[in-house]
Amino acid sequence: MGRPTLNSVAEAAAVSRQTVSNVINSPEVVSPETRERVLAAIERLGYRPNTAARQMRTTRSQIIGLCIPPSGNGVSGVVLDQFLHSLTATAERYDHRIMLFTAADDEAETRAYADLIASVGIDGFVLTSTHHDDLRTRWLLERELPFVTFGRPWGAEDTHPWVDVDGAAGTRLATDHLVRQGHRRIAFVGWPEGSGSGDDRRAGWAAGLAAAGLGEEPQVAVFDGVEGGRSAAARLLDAGGATGSGGVADTGAPTAFVCASDSLALGVTAELRDRGIRPGADAAVIGFDDTPTAAVLGLSSVAQPIADVAAECVRQLRTALRGEAASEPATTLFTPHLVLRTT
Repeated sequence: MGRPTLNSVAEAAAVSRQTVSNVINSPEVVSPETRERVLAAIERLGYRPNTAARQMRTTRSQIIGLCIPPSGNGVSGVVLDQFLHSLTATAERYDHRIMLFTAADDEAETRAYADLIASVGIDGFVLTSTHHDDLRTRWLLERELPFVTFGRPWGAEDTHPWVDVDGAAGTRLATDHLVRQGHRRIAFVGWPEGSGSGDDRRAGWAAGLAAAGLGEEPQVAVFDGVEGGRSAAARLLDAGGATGSGGVADTGAPTAFVCASDSLALGVTAELRDRGIRPGADAAVIGFDDTPTAAVLGLSSVAQPIADVAAECVRQLRTALRGEAASEPATTLFTPHLVLRTT
């Protein structure tokens, strides 16, 4: 049996050769039922597009660049790992490959862009860790290079395609749940001001308290990590007079904690236990990111739809590569959901 071809896939799926090509290159123009039938035929026959021929025809490398940021201090860095895995799997379905590289800062990353475009002919980029005054997005926009970001263009107009998760909606879900459980002293443990995603998550907590008619409770800003969460909890508990041995119900200390990450939430639970305060019984704790560590340790958390984010990043970038971008940049904001466990 010879190597499967576009024609043999078309015959097996009872569609035209052009339909098979559309499924591979522009799946959104094919009906879901037909697309599934063609994909099944591709899988069954083991068909693989001729990448070299496509590159000669389109002058594209089929390579997408992504810079890996330095590893953080907390367990929440696993979110980037999940995103990378989903992004790679989705890109491969369309015969794209992800090229990883590192850079110390924005300037170094833009230099890497220039080198990779010149040496490899990278088609476009996916950016993570967006922030205020992001030099990387300005550099790419000025050169009209295709890219999409996982994260909003904080503090700037929506001048480029982006995909993000609504952090404020996530912490609002957590706060609303705690209010329904009867908590009235709900603290926030987050990051220093200026972090776009951190400020967004803080805003959801504040909105939840306001909607419940509660005054804004204490909050502490620390750098991400278990030790940061532990120190934040200690400050909040000490300020409220909670000394341990039997809970916090009769003190002015918080009875619940909404945290900007699972790393911080794990630090909070550790400090509570050290003081004889039982997480989930005497005080509630909810993290953010729903990491595998949270699942193992029974930590309630806000889960991000990372696979959906990665798939949308690929879709938006492919649209830009085909020159089909709309007059306004594509923007997609996903809503997270609350995963309740023992804390």
